[in-house]
Amino acid sequence: MKTSLLTLALVLSVFTAFSQTEISGTVKDTSGNPIMGVNVIIKGSTSGTVSDFDGNFNFTTDLSGEQTLQVSYIGFETFEQQINCDESTLTIDVILTEGGSALDEVLLTATSTTRSQKETPMSITSIGAKKLSTVNTSSQADVLRSIPGITAEGGGGEAASNIFVRGLPSGGQYQFNPLQIDGMPVLSTFGLNSSAHDVYFRNDIGMKNLEFVRGGSSILYGVGSVAGIINYTSATGSAIQKSTIRTEVASNSRYKADFATSGPLGGENSNTYYALSGFYRYDEGPVKTGLPTEGFQLRGNIKHVTDKGSITFSGQWIDDTVQFFLPYPLEGGSRNRPTGNDGEEIFTLQTAAAADISYATPDGIYNSPIEDGIATKGGYFLTNFKHNFSDDLRLDAKFRYSKYKHEFNLFLDGSGVSGAKVVETQAEYLAARGLTSGDFTYLNGQPLDSDALLYENRILDRSRPLQELMADIKFTKTAGNHNITFGTFMSRSEAGDFNLITNYLGEYNDRPELVNVSGYSINGVTNRGTSYTNRNISSNKIAFFVADELKLDRWNFDFGVRYERASGDIEVEGTESYTVDNTGITNLDNVMWGNGSFTRGHVSADDFAFVVAGLYKVNDDLSAYGNFSSGYFFPELRATQFNALGEPSSYDTEKILQGELGIKYSKNKFSGTAALYTVGLKDRRSISFVNASNGGVTEEVDTQDTSTFGFEGTWNWAFVEHFNFGGSITYQDHEITKSEADSDLEGNELRRQPNLITTLALDYSNSKFDAGLVYNYTGEKFSNDANTIELDAIGLANLNFGYTFNLSEDNETLRLGAQVFNLFNSDGITEGSPRLGNNQTEEEFFVGRPVLPTRVFFNATFNF
Repeated sequence: MKTSLLTLALVLSVFTAFSQTEISGTVKDTSGNPIMGVNVIIKGSTSGTVSDFDGNFNFTTDLSGEQTLQVSYIGFETFEQQINCDESTLTIDVILTEGGSALDEVLLTATSTTRSQKETPMSITSIGAKKLSTVNTSSQADVLRSIPGITAEGGGGEAASNIFVRGLPSGGQYQFNPLQIDGMPVLSTFGLNSSAHDVYFRNDIGMKNLEFVRGGSSILYGVGSVAGIINYTSATGSAIQKSTIRTEVASNSRYKADFATSGPLGGENSNTYYALSGFYRYDEGPVKTGLPTEGFQLRGNIKHVTDKGSITFSGQWIDDTVQFFLPYPLEGGSRNRPTGNDGEEIFTLQTAAAADISYATPDGIYNSPIEDGIATKGGYFLTNFKHNFSDDLRLDAKFRYSKYKHEFNLFLDGSGVSGAKVVETQAEYLAARGLTSGDFTYLNGQPLDSDALLYENRILDRSRPLQELMADIKFTKTAGNHNITFGTFMSRSEAGDFNLITNYLGEYNDRPELVNVSGYSINGVTNRGTSYTNRNISSNKIAFFVADELKLDRWNFDFGVRYERASGDIEVEGTESYTVDNTGITNLDNVMWGNGSFTRGHVSADDFAFVVAGLYKVNDDLSAYGNFSSGYFFPELRATQFNALGEPSSYDTEKILQGELGIKYSKNKFSGTAALYTVGLKDRRSISFVNASNGGVTEEVDTQDTSTFGFEGTWNWAFVEHFNFGGSITYQDHEITKSEADSDLEGNELRRQPNLITTLALDYSNSKFDAGLVYNYTGEKFSNDANTIELDAIGLANLNFGYTFNLSEDNETLRLGAQVFNLFNSDGITEGSPRLGNNQTEEEFFVGRPVLPTRVFFNATFNF
């Protein structure tokens, strides 16, 4: 019996081994240079791979009979060839011609099968590895501001970018569009604390591509995003060993070293591959504060290819600190950077002197961690199983565990003291605080000049540990013309949200020294523990979804429905004023601190979403498409409020309706899209953090409805050999249609959303020299719901160029390059004071955040 079973197993293994067709080859351009990262697939299936550094590709397929091999890459014409999968080994060498259409790029995000943009009934943008390396200078905003439909503000520094998606209101960060790595969200629940997704992750040169899916179709799969998904895909190893090292120096003493390496693990016939990437960075910028930052990140994956799929283990470890820049007082009227007491231009009022702030509390001496800025330490581990049970049934399952120690320490935008000016004379300072007299001195005892201006500010120290476990499991069944996907997403998240505000006094200078007022401050500190909040929040989510991609002769249809339930547990510590010192100064002897008693509450909500989308192929060059979705958004748990009885406020979903009608055209050297869209959001809990009368910060919540209608167009034209002109334009007409807190806001435009966004990009690339110039225009916008503060339009130009040297016959190369951020040193204000909200006015000094000044980068990239 054992012999029979063994014989049967051997027969089956032999049958399996010979039931597959192996396809291999190379991809090169017309000059004979290999092209890395090219998508090579069997059209209409999941069988395929990407080319490695030397342009080589290799994969096996269970498909049989006549099939179409499709080879595509942004900037090149798509190559297709009929092949016969007859259980043999096929070798195909491909030459790609420059020009092509971005609409032919094969997409992986927010769909159950690999499809080109031309066949997908939604708006999608894809950026390859080469382009990513040129647009990324310091932050996610540098990458995302060139994507249609996104307003990206990077004025806050290298992390915590503010990302706004067309048609939707937002206080910033990534509220409606999660940032994903390899198909899994960096955070599954936004609003456990106010930390942005990009504080847990940095870009490196180990990324294969970036895809952004706009619109409601993206709500179906995975985490379920109501507005779009920003997904980075990591490069994986292949049979060819390859490595890249990149070094970079930049203005303001920036030094960075990146690396990426990949290849096979094991012997010559191994089916296991690795990829590892990372960086180390030291920086005193992008604006010098005297608070230098440094850190590193490592990412990697091991992929084992099985007979019927693959298993990939990947992970990240980050230990990095960066500084965050909030608005500060600029010149009133002109809103230019002001001149300080010393006659020098002020670029920042953040100061290293605040790093020495410490004082007594009921828990002992508190030392402010403001020097660390945004500090993140930790990482994640991800496992991805892909298995083909048969040619028509596939599994894609992902499991990820994340754990981070995270601090978000920042300088605020003024004292918050009621009745005080943001910048004050010494007499004004005393009067606003009810002081009849006081001597102003530096900490070394030297007196201040009598006409020196003062700036009292606050530091906000935040501790935000986070751990999270999530799973995304999908089955896809092919039945005739249908690709039916059904699956589930689950997550468990726990986060802390500790916040402490301290007031200090400084001079009105770039990187100011601290100032003492006799009888009122000690070591520059004017109020200890101005505000204290401590919350612990946990979230559970579970979702079930089913979707069908129906492909007919000229029609492609997408249908889907999703059910999701979310619940949260919130505990909030009470506060008291404690006497901790005997200086005789009330505001220093007392400190606001936690009293150890907690108010606890539980909330939950559930809802359905559905999507209908269709695309009609008018001919080989032109397609028309439309999509409609009804979705939901779970309110931020940290904004849950409690009444006098300790009962939590209601926790109802916010409703969102989205629709889009458009066309996609591609012929010869030109491709483009045009679309009309509409977005309606109902019962949105709009949260604003505004100054309290005591100098602390309070949360104001308003329930709003908003409505947007707009147009969006994109184009890409290879008008001359080696030259390419691309761009996009987004227009949106938006308004607040309901406000429960203030009906006077109804009819106003959405805060921080411009009416017009435009990107123009000119690129040149031959086998040696490459260059690109990108101009991003953001139209006028209002900084608050009241529409009392209008911000002028901003235009930013970024330049990059480089020259590549061949170092050997084995395609080992050295590229010397340079990038310039904000080429013309353009001025502009990205936001007003978020802490003043609807109360901000135009004064002698205007609180706003200017765009970052010109910054120059030089880099050298070795490929071997």
